[in-house]
Amino acid sequence: MTFNCIIAGVGGQGTVLASKLIAAAAMKKGFDARTTETIGMAQRGGSVFGHIRIGDNIFSPLVPLGKADAIIAFEPSEAVRQLPYLSKNGIVISCGGAVQPAGTGGAYEVSVMMDCLKSNAPRLVIINGAKLKDQNPKTLNVCLLGAAAQSGIFPFDADTLKDILIETLPVRYHDINIKAFESGRSLIPGK
Repeated sequence: MTFNCIIAGVGGQGTVLASKLIAAAAMKKGFDARTTETIGMAQRGGSVFGHIRIGDNIFSPLVPLGKADAIIAFEPSEAVRQLPYLSKNGIVISCGGAVQPAGTGGAYEVSVMMDCLKSNAPRLVIINGAKLKDQNPKTLNVCLLGAAAQSGIFPFDADTLKDILIETLPVRYHDINIKAFESGRSLIPGK
């Protein structure tokens, strides 16, 4: 069993933390996990992504092209940017609201990115930004992790990821992040 995931976002959205939380949850359940992230652009508001590979005998942290089981994107254009990694049966879970990455030119139409995702992602879950209007932007990453965990894509359950969140974050951030995680879980009906 191998599970490959890519986290995509813009610097400051918490892509690195999200990758670390997923890997820690996998290791808690006894899997090997490897991660790698781009972190230089995180300080500059640029494109940031992380690769997470989970399974038995995982030796490389890089997800091969066309082999990602899931792309979790905190921004739609970043989901589109990572589409070459998505497997033919993969899922994209993306926030529907745009955050313009630094150095990418002018603003873009979110609808163009949504059309691209709809045409190219075998399975697509768009997290409606309007439903997240009370969501703290600093915990959007945890909200999307809650939605992803609730969807059943990970080789561990949502409660394992929630436990890792509590074990990893300082106590003063527990309430806001647990609320965000549960808010994300509530966006996935029927699970």
